[in-house]
Order: sequence, then structure tokens, then C-alpha cells
Amino acid sequence: AMAGMFGKIFVGIYVEIKRSDGRIHQAMVTSLHEDNESVTVEWIENGDTKGKEIDLESVFALNPDVAPDEEIPQSPEAPVPPSNVAKTSKVPKVSASVGTTRARPSQHSHCAPFFSARRKSNCVKEVEKLQEKREKRRLQQQELREKRAQEVDVNLPNYEIMCMIRDFRASLDYRPLTTNDLIEEHRICVCVRARPLNKKELSTKDLDVITIPSKDVVMVHEPKQKVDLTRYLENQTFRFDYAFDENSTNEMVYRYTGNGDNHVLTHNQDCSKGIYALSARDVFLMLKKPNYKKLDLQVFATFFEIYSGKVFDLLNRKAKLRVLEDGKQQVQVVGLQEREVKCTEDVLKLIEVGNSCRTSGQTSANAHSSRSHAVFQIILRRRGKMHGKFSLIDLAGNERGADTSSADRQTRLEGAEINKSLLALKECIRALGRNKPHTPFRASKLTQVLRDSFIGENSRTCMIATISPGMASCENTLNTLRYANRVKEFGISPSDIPFSQSGGGGGRSELSPTYEYDHFAMSLNSVELTVDPAAAMMESHQGGHITQLEVLEAQWGVGSSPQRDDLKLLCEQNEEEVSPQLFTFHEAVSQLVEMEEQVLEDHRAVFQESIRCLEDEKVLLEMTEEVDYDVESYATQLEQILDQKIDILTELRDKVKSFRCALQEEEQASKQITPKRPRAL
Repeated sequence: AMAGMFGKIFVGIYVEIKRSDGRIHQAMVTSLHEDNESVTVEWIENGDTKGKEIDLESVFALNPDVAPDEEIPQSPEAPVPPSNVAKTSKVPKVSASVGTTRARPSQHSHCAPFFSARRKSNCVKEVEKLQEKREKRRLQQQELREKRAQEVDVNLPNYEIMCMIRDFRASLDYRPLTTNDLIEEHRICVCVRARPLNKKELSTKDLDVITIPSKDVVMVHEPKQKVDLTRYLENQTFRFDYAFDENSTNEMVYRYTGNGDNHVLTHNQDCSKGIYALSARDVFLMLKKPNYKKLDLQVFATFFEIYSGKVFDLLNRKAKLRVLEDGKQQVQVVGLQEREVKCTEDVLKLIEVGNSCRTSGQTSANAHSSRSHAVFQIILRRRGKMHGKFSLIDLAGNERGADTSSADRQTRLEGAEINKSLLALKECIRALGRNKPHTPFRASKLTQVLRDSFIGENSRTCMIATISPGMASCENTLNTLRYANRVKEFGISPSDIPFSQSGGGGGRSELSPTYEYDHFAMSLNSVELTVDPAAAMMESHQGGHITQLEVLEAQWGVGSSPQRDDLKLLCEQNEEEVSPQLFTFHEAVSQLVEMEEQVLEDHRAVFQESIRCLEDEKVLLEMTEEVDYDVESYATQLEQILDQKIDILTELRDKVKSFRCALQEEEQASKQITPKRPRAL
């Protein structure tokens, strides 16, 4: 049996083999393995002896002359005995052919070609048998792997939830996004990408609660608990333009979106393989085409971050920048450096420099989380005039907004600015998609610097929301999906879920048909900040008390501005997400930021004026060294200098006092801010 299996192969024979790089050369057979139907071969390469194990199917494919043959009768011309019927019945067609040959002796000269063809046929049959056995073994191994995957530790804390998720997924007919799907053109493109479980989640045996059954549907299996402590799943379903699972590569994401996401834009990723590199590569490839080459375009890059309503240049040692609007209503970032880039490598170097000094912090969700919005722009200029701009924005998440353990002023202002900018960004993108007459871009610094991206007929925007698949991050994941869904507001119905024909009924009954937006606080924040109305009313009316901010509106002129009008419009358009108390809080924070900028500007002006006064005083003192100086003139000039210094210092002191009072009032108001409890389902 072993000789029939291996055919004419024996130890010591030389056969042709194919290497992994495609090379074909001879090697000597050193051993035969009947258990797995393979042989071991060895050869000498560069003075070293090398070897490998090859299955018989591959050996016979390259060496058909050593393949096994079936027994062939020694006398083909002899009549077939009747007792041989059982043997010839295995190949009835061949037996009929042999009988026909015997009936026609004149065709006896054609027997040699016939037997040659028969030997080839037997070789092919033997190879097919080996292939069938190989496929059978593969199926058995696959079944064994699936069986082992189902045999999980029943002592796991979330064993029941894991079984429910597995049973629900078994009822789905998966149709994920592939490279064969057509690329759809969208002016506004909203996508979701689920990252794989990270090391921390794997070490804690966190469950994967994200399922992406089709190219545009994302499902979150949210664990719930009834009053009788029975655990169940609430399957929250969302639909977007594209949905990418954890197996999607950066190339696939870029193919369908042409933009970036936090998972591939952050410095934890190899930037040479991320969206930054792919975008820069395409820009330089396009410039080489004839229709663009004749334009003689130059490529520049800028990289800045927006933190707590302030703009910092990441390519100029985090220099603080000012955002102003000129007479033509064009937003200018004063002092922002543009670096000319010649190739993709230049772009990646700038990104590394900027990421090294970007503001980050620790949150309840991530040990190293970006606390600022990073804006990287590729600008094309023709003879100094801007031809086009491509902006990649890595948005800051607001997991920290729910951290009550770190409720200091910096964290509160940081979270408030992130909330406001994300809400403003959403409304600006919606206004772009719906061609609204007014875009509230002045509501935040982020949308203000991106104003030219929201206007113009050729503007296109893509948003990619990256979510964590872990059950521990389920709340943050749902908030992210709700925020992304509000940008474009896709509808979804049970027919959009690709259930399989069998076993889909149980999963369909558990489908949550709608979302509860009352759970959604401010953008990505899982806690809505609200002020106790009773406490606020008691404080405002006790003794006719007028808040310091109301006084400052008249004193500083910060109460009425386009920024405040856009913020008010923003909150009116999102009444279900922003309470009146929360609007008041954001308004107060915006005023504090404006007051801070004015105090800093006045302080710089006073400093410069003090230097000028010192020069005047120096001249005045030098005049007194003369023997016959005019004493009356000296006294008059000194009095003027002192009055001027007293006036500017008094004005600055009053503003600083007002600013300190506003800070104290914000501190008191923050103590009344409490999380809004979601209503019971």
C-alpha cells in the first residue's frame, strides 16, 4: 500500500521541487512519511545543506513520471475473461473502449498511444484523490478549531453575555466591505472603523461587543440587566456610508474615504503606513500628471493644535497664535508657519516633529489620550496664491468629561471647549451637506480656522469615527456612534440587518429599532453638565444679586459678538442635546476665554508702555544733572508720566479683579453642575 501511495518515489531519488520564491530545482528524497502523505527532501545551497517537507500532491505535479500507475494487463489483445467483470466494472467506459479495440485488429497500431493516455489519466486520478484527502483534513482541522473556540471557560465573569453575542452573530449573514465594492461619491461621507482589541483589553479578557455584518451597518451589543437581575443584550444598530471592521487595512479605509481617523492618525501608529503618508503620496503623484505639472504648484504644510480654545503652532515650538477675521471675512491664523515639502518623507518628518510636542493627558478610557485637536494641512500654492487645501484633523475625544475625580478648572475648561468644538463641527458639516444659508463656524476655534473647508462648491468632508470594541468602553462607543450618526442622520430598518435565512428570528426580536438620544450628552461626553435651577435662581434673586458676568458684558463688551450669536444658534438647533443651563455654562466659559485674552493683551500693552515711560524718566533724570535745569518743567513732566502710569495700571488692575471674580463665579457654578441621569427604559 505504501509503494502504491508513493509511486516510483524512493529514498535517494532526485525530484524537481518548487521553492517559496518560485524557483524550481532538483533535490534528493531522504525520507517518506505515510501518515501525512509527504516526503522530506534535501539539497545543497551555498555550501549549506537545506531541507523541507513537501506533500505528495506537489511532488507528483512537478514529477508526473514518478506518479503511481494502476495495474495494466500484460496481454491487451487477449479476450477478457468473464471472471474479470467485477474488476473491469470499476472503469466501465475504459472496458468498452478496450472491447472495441479488440474487435478491430486493423487499429492495433493505436494501442501504444491509448495506454500512454491511460497512464496519464491514472496519474491525474491519484493526484485528485490526494487533493480530496487534503481538503478533508483541512475541513476536520477547521471544525476542530471552531469547536475549541466554543469551548470557553464557563467561569469567566461575562460568560453569559459572550454566549448571547455568539448566538446572535450566528444568525447573521455577513457581507462585509471588500475591495470589489464600488466607491460612492459623497460630499459628506461619514464612516465608522472598529479597531482591534488592544493589549490591555486582551489581558483583562474584555469582550468584543461590536459586530459589523455589512458594509454600512454597525451593531453594538450593550449588556443590560433587568430588575430581577436577569442579564440580556440590547442590540443598538447604526447605519453609515461605510463601516470598517478590525480586519480593514489603512489602504482600504483610504480607498473608500480619502481621509483619516484617530486610530491611524495618532502617533501610536507607524505614520509611514497611515493616512498622512497615503494622502501625501497621492498629492505628489498627482502633481506629476501633465494637467497639474503645467500649473507649477508648490506644496506647503502646516501643523497646529487647538487646546482649550487656543491655537498653538506645532512646527514652531508651540508658539501661541491668534485667529483673526480680516475685512474680506477671511479667517487668518496670524504667525502660522508654512513649511515647503518636496516629497512624502518631508511630510512624515514634520508630522513626527508636531506629534512629539502635542498636548496629551490621562483619561478614564485611555492612559495616553490627545487633549487637543491637531490640524495638519497640505496647501498647494501657485505663484503665492492658494490653489487648494487638504486638511487632516485628529479630533480630541472627551472621555475626560465624565471624570469626576479630576474636576479641576483646567479639566472643566478643556472638556467644555472640546464639547463645544465637536458640536460646532457637527453643525457645520450638516450645514454644508444641506446647503444652509448660514454656517455657525464662529461658535468654536476649530470651525473658525476650518471656515474655508465649509464654504465653496468644491468642498468635501469625510468623518471617520473610530470606536473601541471592548465591553468596558461600551458607553463611550455608543456616544461616539450617536455623535457620528447625528452628522448625517441615516435611517435604519430591520431589513438593513443581514440576517441569515435560518435562525434569524431570535436575533431580530432583540433588535433595538431606535436610539435614545436622551442618553446623549454633549457630543462625545457621556455626562451632561446641568446646573440646579433652584440653586441658580436662589443665588440670582437673593438680595437682587447681579452676576459678575452680567457686569462684565457691559464693562468689557464681551456679551454681544458674532461668536456668541453662533453659539446661541448652535444650542437652539440642538435643544435635545444642550440644556439651557449647559448653554449658560458654555457661554460663561467662552466669556472667560475672551476675558483672558484681553487681560493678556492689556498686560503686554502696559509692559510696552512701561518701557517707554522708563525711557522718558531716564531722559528726565539726565536733565536734572545739568546745573541750570528747569525745575518747574521737570516737576510737570514727572507728574504727567506718573499720572499716565497710574491710569493704565489702574485700568489693568480693575480688569484683573473682574477676571478673578469671574473665575471664582465659574468655580461656584461648577460645584452645582451635576450629571444628568438617563431615564429608565
